[in-house]
Amino acid sequence: MTEVTATGPAQVPEGQAVVEFSPRLLQSPEHELCPGCGHPVAWRVVLEVLEELGLANRSLLICGHGCYTQMMKLSDIDSLQCLHGRAPAVATGVKRMLPDTAVLTLQGDGDMVSEGLHEVLHAGARGERVTALLFNNGVFGDTGGHLTATTVLGQRTKTSLEGRDPATHGHPIDVARLLAQLDGTCYVARGAVNTPGTVARTKRMVRRALELQMEGAGFTFVEVLTMCPTGWFVPTPEGPDYLEETMSATFGLGELKAPGGP
Repeated sequence: MTEVTATGPAQVPEGQAVVEFSPRLLQSPEHELCPGCGHPVAWRVVLEVLEELGLANRSLLICGHGCYTQMMKLSDIDSLQCLHGRAPAVATGVKRMLPDTAVLTLQGDGDMVSEGLHEVLHAGARGERVTALLFNNGVFGDTGGHLTATTVLGQRTKTSLEGRDPATHGHPIDVARLLAQLDGTCYVARGAVNTPGTVARTKRMVRRALELQMEGAGFTFVEVLTMCPTGWFVPTPEGPDYLEETMSATFGLGELKAPGGP
């Protein structure tokens, strides 16, 4: 990799660019997740926003159970882990006791939608002033790669080898659209991390959600579609395109609810 200076191209030592452009809150770029996993990209976006908004020292992450839980030990922010699906309930208590803290929940689709759907819906209905993040890859990756409530029709998992069939498995649940209908929610958006453009757009969504939380506007929610080539049975390089062809086609990207209209 090269960079252009006043005197012309200069060689950047191997690995230096990665270190220089990593968020300060990211303690290590190394992780144990599968090749091609989109979770680290999505989490990097969150760390960048926290740092840019000056919330690093006044934030608390409430984490569920899943592959993404590893993000806790890689990040220099306060965090705690709770029971499956219960992150919104724990976040409610934290925010009410520490109202000036930026409180975020981080859950996967298995944790939030399959196991704790009622928790996030009730938190949204109450208008809790927290920001809920959903990293959605359509599989229970941490426990073997089986079908979740957001697995799209036709998608293969270890418990839907021929693809999700609505007659057998039912239809996927669009939690963002459910939340957008509740009066207590003030911001609901869905992004992705399969292209540079979607990453940049997702970052703007996370930033807006946190800004509104700190303004006391109400419950904010950002869903991020992430890649899981291992759970999808596709080659690693094909993960981004597979996401766009399947998940993005089912769960459209964009702001579903925002102050003044999406």
